[in-house]
Amino acid sequence: MTKIIIATMVLMLAIISGNAQENKWYDNMKLSGYGMVQYQASDKKGDEQNSINLRLLRLILDGKIGQDVDWRVQAQGTSNAGPAAATFNLVDLYAEWHKFDFLKIKAGQFKRAFTFENPTHPITQGWYSYAMSVNKLAGFGDRTGEKSSGGRDIGVQLQGDLFRVAGHPLFHYQVGVYNGEGINAKDKDNRKDIIGGAWLMPVKGLRIGGFGWTGSRGGYTIDGKTNQSVSKNRYAISAEWDKNDWTFRTEYIHSQGFGTASAGDGSNTIERRKGDQADGFYVFGIVPIIKNKFHLKARYDVYRDEYVSGKKIWNDVGLNGDVRTVRYEGGVDYLFTKNLELNLMYSRIDDHTRDYNTMYINKYKYNMVDLELDIRF
Repeated sequence: MTKIIIATMVLMLAIISGNAQENKWYDNMKLSGYGMVQYQASDKKGDEQNSINLRLLRLILDGKIGQDVDWRVQAQGTSNAGPAAATFNLVDLYAEWHKFDFLKIKAGQFKRAFTFENPTHPITQGWYSYAMSVNKLAGFGDRTGEKSSGGRDIGVQLQGDLFRVAGHPLFHYQVGVYNGEGINAKDKDNRKDIIGGAWLMPVKGLRIGGFGWTGSRGGYTIDGKTNQSVSKNRYAISAEWDKNDWTFRTEYIHSQGFGTASAGDGSNTIERRKGDQADGFYVFGIVPIIKNKFHLKARYDVYRDEYVSGKKIWNDVGLNGDVRTVRYEGGVDYLFTKNLELNLMYSRIDDHTRDYNTMYINKYKYNMVDLELDIRF
């Protein structure tokens, strides 16, 4: 696997070097970015919120080397962890050779090739957060304890479009080899994640596809043994309609592999009592009231964090309890200009979480309101 990565990166360097003869590296550079200011309030018992927050700031530098190589550097600042724990990270650093539609090669740090929603821009994604299953099973605040990586990793990816008809390709594929540790991190167990996906586009605007992921993450303590690896075997089934300002999408994601007590907590201690499987799905619709200006939206979002005795848990079963979380969400957005957007969202949340010290199932039904001002520049 290492030889494949080295060979691919050597090929990328050769392509870039050849193109660099034609143009200077600083030609065709573009600086852009966006910021998201957030107000959020909830009445969750014991964890009430009423706060204005800087959700994130992104600074993006794009450029070209010759005609066939694009590159991007993207950095992010966020205070989601609280003012005392604000972070500023490099999130993207990659180059992509795109001479042919049927074969493009990308190397560096970038989005994993998993799910339709993962690569979607945080503003055009349309919600105050990605779906719970995407957050926990695609490398945001991951079930394995991997800290939020925005769905990204370090690696090499091949992708392409085939069989173009009536102005759109009928088939797309993508496959990548990654460290498996998230952003800005070396591989801890010298084993690589392999992630791939493919979809059909029978008509323009419609995508139907699937994704697979096999790999591991290292550095865990399991049953008193240190430096252990945890498997990540996942798949997703996806469908989307996105045309004429109407968007509908649904995805089901399943994961096999033990996790830590809390997703994205940075912990390296496995919580076996959770079981080694999790899954979730979502479905949403965003429809225009005024095209490209004013939209209504609704989303149904479900995530199940445990399997007990090999069975998915949906209802109360004594001590094991119900470990699903369900969100019923609706909202509106208004675009003052293409660079200034206001989003208002309401969520009714049925959140069943477990205290792993007592095995007590905490059951919360509460409301949340989220108001965001999104600025592009």
